[in-house]
Amino acid sequence: MRRVIINKGKIELKDDIIGFYEKKVTPYGTGAKVDCTKEYLGHTAYVIIKKK
Repeated sequence: MRRVIINKGKIELKDDIIGFYEKKVTPYGTGAKVDCTKEYLGHTAYVIIKKK
């Protein structure tokens, strides 16, 4: 079952989550990127942008 709920500042993600971490967005050419470890290659990633 996949479930995503967003309630005024609270986020609930339910799926077969195998890992989660927070990483700073860094510049890459004229854009930006978020690095992750290679253990997550081939997996689906969710990027959530939140206020500072």
